Amino acid sequence: MNNQRTRKDKGVGLIILIIVMAFLLAVGIIFLYVTGTGPEVAGNIRLQEQAFNAAEAGFDNSWAQIEDYFIASGWTSFDGHYTQQPAGIDLPLDDGYFRKLTDEELLSTLDQNGDGNPDDPNVIFYKVPYVLNTSGSLDLRYTFTSFLIDDEAGGGTPDPGDTILVCIGTVKTGSAVTTSRLEINLAIQLPGT
Repeated sequence: MNNQRTRKDKGVGLIILIIVMAFLLAVGIIFLYVTGTGPEVAGNIRLQEQAFNAAEAGFDNSWAQIEDYFIASGWTSFDGHYTQQPAGIDLPLDDGYFRKLTDEELLSTLDQNGDGNPDDPNVIFYKVPYVLNTSGSLDLRYTFTSFLIDDEAGGGTPDPGDTILVCIGTVKTGSAVTTSRLEINLAIQLPGT
């Protein structure tokens, strides 16, 4: 009888050992997966930061360009300087409204014929490279695009003294494109305010 009990104990011990080994194997596989995807996640975060930096560069350059338009070119308001092509880009109820499109869709919408130039002459910058590579020339992988949208185009009281500045930064790595978009409300400060 004592011999039978020992066999049962050995069987239970074997089952417990199998369960513990299966658990450790599962933990090991999860650990390998997590450590294997860490560099990929870090790379994606780095690309997103670079795209955001490109969008900020677009804002900085656009801000300087808009100030120049007001000072040197005689702009008195944003009226007549909004991007309106393709039709509906500034209308919230339209399927082509800029906020309903991804950044890549929006960039291709601005240049529908694909010649590298925007179809609307009011686009401030379109896919402008801004980073120098090691040889000292502009690196075409890092670009920004910026344009103005009439924030009252879909309705409301027209106010040519304010606008939305849209800046899209892009980073290309092979065939993949990472983008980031900034939308900044701009308003003309009237004298005495």
